Amino acid sequence: MIAASPLADATQAPADYIYTSAGDFAEQQRYLARPDIAGVQIVYHWKQLEREQGEYDFDRIDADLKQVQSLGKKLFIQIQDRFFEARARNIPAYLLTDPIYGGGLVPQLDNPGENQPQASGWATQQWNPAVRERFQKLLQALAKRYDGRIEGINLPETAIDIDDKHDRSGFSCDKYFAAEMENLAAARMAFKKSHVVQYVNFWPCEWNNDHDYMGRLFAYAAKHGVGLGGPDIVPFKPGQMKNSYPFFHRYRAKLPLIAMAIQEPTLTYTDQKTGKPFTREEFTAFAEDYLGADIIFWATSSPWLNR
Repeated sequence: MIAASPLADATQAPADYIYTSAGDFAEQQRYLARPDIAGVQIVYHWKQLEREQGEYDFDRIDADLKQVQSLGKKLFIQIQDRFFEARARNIPAYLLTDPIYGGGLVPQLDNPGENQPQASGWATQQWNPAVRERFQKLLQALAKRYDGRIEGINLPETAIDIDDKHDRSGFSCDKYFAAEMENLAAARMAFKKSHVVQYVNFWPCEWNNDHDYMGRLFAYAAKHGVGLGGPDIVPFKPGQMKNSYPFFHRYRAKLPLIAMAIQEPTLTYTDQKTGKPFTREEFTAFAEDYLGADIIFWATSSPWLNR
């Protein structure tokens, strides 16, 4: 089990990182020169890292890591297996074409912020054992190369919205939960030095822990030294208060790392009391005081970064 990070200190404010995608990092490097930015989380989709079955291409991560380290900063990588645009089918081609993988992807819907139109996208069929095996092979290959060299690896958020009435992939909420937990265990087994962080916000079919998915995840994470986090910080948002947020509050002293994000959709939310967008100070206070966050990954469009 990994010991608690030096970042996980309740007497310190959360460390500020920036959040960006692999394709945008070159344009965002200037933020890393700031003394108040501790590092960066870069999102890489599966297709970028596995060109053909078992043929991995980590050149982009190598280059990004070299640049981040040259600035004396830290790197988290997020491996993305779900996508929020209709054209984004960003998994290796063999997963889309070989019948054993069942098409690899299923359509899903996304709610990308407050008062924003619902978006179509795709989710990888992690509940398909053949697909899941390939994803775990990727995690093992990444660990072999980067364990101890990167600060941590993030696994994608747990929320998924599938039209199960018309689904032909064999999806079920129990299968999905079991698959995500198996992937998390595989990541924990592979990465023995770098942090493993699972993003969690909602579980399909669950509300207020009525399937004990949330409870089981947090208990596992505390027992096995897994960090947890989420793709958004919205102070006391009702949906999250019936799902992940109370668990972060309850487990804040039991997890090795809590790493939360302010992504672009998060910035669209407004304080219902004032009708105004949340400020940096309001986001940070809730993350620190209620969620127990050790790290905040900020979208580079955050206003305070661009004043």
